[in-house]
Amino acid sequence: MGGSIRTVAVAGLGSMGLGIAKSLLRAGLDTVGFDVSQAAGAAFAAAGGRVTTTVAEAAAGADALVCVVVNAAQTEAVLFGPDGAASALRPGGVVISCATMAPDEAKRLAAGAAEAGLHFLDAPISGGAAKAESGDLTVMASGSAEAFAAARPVLDAMAAKVHDLGSAPGIGSSFKIVNQLLAGVHIAAACEAVAFASRLDLDISRVFEVITGSAGNSWMFENRVPHILEGDYRPRSAVDIFTKDLGIVSDIGRRLSFPLPLTGAALQLFIMTAAAGMGRDDDASVARLYALIAGLELPEQGAH
Repeated sequence: MGGSIRTVAVAGLGSMGLGIAKSLLRAGLDTVGFDVSQAAGAAFAAAGGRVTTTVAEAAAGADALVCVVVNAAQTEAVLFGPDGAASALRPGGVVISCATMAPDEAKRLAAGAAEAGLHFLDAPISGGAAKAESGDLTVMASGSAEAFAAARPVLDAMAAKVHDLGSAPGIGSSFKIVNQLLAGVHIAAACEAVAFASRLDLDISRVFEVITGSAGNSWMFENRVPHILEGDYRPRSAVDIFTKDLGIVSDIGRRLSFPLPLTGAALQLFIMTAAAGMGRDDDASVARLYALIAGLELPEQGAH
């Protein structure tokens, strides 16, 4: 299976990367994983994957590299740092870059990949860990026709929907930045609404039931509020992700002299939540920040 693709390297085996790597395995692609965390590597090995101790080993002779790290700096380190993947991949191979980053960074990394004789697909992802696990992600991709063709077997294995957004790297990242603006604002709004409902002495489980069938619902409300109801703040997506992503949005807005007041308010809520010691917890922890400020008691894990 996989057409001309024989071996795929996955750099970054966190909540998204692990699911992607497992989806590639299920599709019959020879998949090699790397992560700086031994525990993350062990999780992929337990699923039947091969794991290496350096990213260059994972990429050695591979036809494709899926880079599922946090930001542009980490992507650059994976590709061009010591023991980097760019020089280890098969000449003419494709880099599928999934990290959220500023469009200019995607363009710069694409240029570096081209100099190394590689195709580059600017391919940020959306859908969360569950859809990564099931191979049903949405990919917002831009790059050359050759990059799309080279990446197609991998994209088919990891995604339910691949948006071809243009031939220039940076377009995919721009779309993802718009998505992250909305996602961050919606999470912050959902957390504010649930905390406000608690302050009104409402049963927040009934609030969830009513709102999810009403016009005020959002995908993020429906997805994140159950974490609050269960008192479960294990990081499916951490607060620190949105301090980073909304920070990128805010920086771009400042450079363009474009006002982003809702982004700014949401960003400050995530920063405050991180400052309160919850940066590595689930992003629904913004509700816990409100609870701290207002003296509220939200559900605790195992309480019911």
